Amino acid sequence: MSNNPQQRLSFLEKSAYSGGDAAANFVFMTMILFQLNFYTDVFGLTAGAAAAILLAPRLWDAFFDPIMGILADRTRTRWGKFRPWVLWTSVPWAVVMILAYTTPRGWNMGAMIAYAAITNGLLMTLYSMNNMPYSALGGVMTGDLDERTKLNSFRFVAVNIAQFVVGGFTLPLVAKFAAGHDRQYGWRMTMTLWAGLCLVLFLITFLGTRERIQPVQEEKASPKRDFLDLLKNSPWRVMAVMTLVHFAILSFRGGALYNYYHHYADKAAMYDFAAKLGLTGAIGGSGGLLETLGYLVHPDKSNIADVFNSIINMVGTATTIIVILLSPPLSRKYGKKAVAVVGFGLASLGTFAFYLLPSTNVTGMLVLTITIAVCYAPTIPLVWAIFADVADYSEWTIGRRFTGMVFATIGFALKSGLALGSASFLWIMGGFFHYDTHLPAAPDAIAGYRFTSGIVVGLLFAACTMLLAVYKLNKAMTLIMADELARRRKRAAEQP
Repeated sequence: MSNNPQQRLSFLEKSAYSGGDAAANFVFMTMILFQLNFYTDVFGLTAGAAAAILLAPRLWDAFFDPIMGILADRTRTRWGKFRPWVLWTSVPWAVVMILAYTTPRGWNMGAMIAYAAITNGLLMTLYSMNNMPYSALGGVMTGDLDERTKLNSFRFVAVNIAQFVVGGFTLPLVAKFAAGHDRQYGWRMTMTLWAGLCLVLFLITFLGTRERIQPVQEEKASPKRDFLDLLKNSPWRVMAVMTLVHFAILSFRGGALYNYYHHYADKAAMYDFAAKLGLTGAIGGSGGLLETLGYLVHPDKSNIADVFNSIINMVGTATTIIVILLSPPLSRKYGKKAVAVVGFGLASLGTFAFYLLPSTNVTGMLVLTITIAVCYAPTIPLVWAIFADVADYSEWTIGRRFTGMVFATIGFALKSGLALGSASFLWIMGGFFHYDTHLPAAPDAIAGYRFTSGIVVGLLFAACTMLLAVYKLNKAMTLIMADELARRRKRAAEQP
């Protein structure tokens, strides 16, 4: 394992790097949690049109990632390969982020669909142009394995803080800005706020980080050769499939759990739970901050599912933020692979238990959410640190490093997983549970929400566990690989 002091990262540099993915998650989590609802309930599209607009740009985003990897690997600037892309995309990102959540007035449906498709497609393209080089940047800031794990822990603490903010405050802010206007105005103003914050965070990432890792030698090669060489990398093959399944879980689970809490969980039980937290009472200016932020439950229980769902999201994210800090010591002791296998395996068991809960056991829902977060949280930064190990493996075995291509193809699997996860939820609900968007609380549909949230998501977690189990870069091998690469780089640096 490299212990070169020059490879150590300061607290400020780790924090600066983490800001970039925090910014990305203002788009990512809005997409996962709210985008479909925005297009159907606010923008005014049909469910079919909204599904197509969500699916096509995400698939395009997935196919664009390898192209972006080729561009990034061949970028040459005084700032490095990957940092410049964070800077170059920051302003367009902010502008398109606002446009994507702006609803044109007085347009016909065809023009509205075209506008949504174009703005969402542009947003997904800019996401790739920014986030793929950003992800690869973490692999070239240091070659020290412990520092990489720490860096990714910083990154994902920041990510979960952003997710906490997005999941907990987006809808309340929309409602606040919509007062005296409408929800279309509320969404535009909220996303303007988030876009300004993204711009600041991207600039901090660019200014506060450095690229340190250079391959021992860089020979010119075609994109075709890069990809063919990557196919020889067996750890990459396993992680590509695992990433597709992993991110399918996120979009699938987001849609399933939203409906689970809104249509399966008992509203009276949720109301009693909220009452114990002091979140119920008269509406009309007496609720203070809770009422201002939309967290005071109406006496008619009309917003109880929204409030309870937000509580669940915030508690789960807060637990993740705390537990994620355990990743570095666990990784040092047991290795990234072992921790990830155990974490995904236990998350699978906890998710299966969701299916067993009666609709009135809202306390059990909260407890299982915390339990799953405790098991899953340590795996989050480790999976991304594993991707850097995959890039190291190519340099170790064939003498060529193409970090951008590794992260681009992993990005392809990630985006494809997100697209297929959302679509699969609709396919399963429609094919097996007679799902009708006009009758979301039909008995068959409610049974489907329960089955998909527990059994299907549990099976997907189990599939990730099995893929990680066959991944061959365990702790011992990564240490051998890191030491050998450190010696090669030292010899190359000493040559005239």
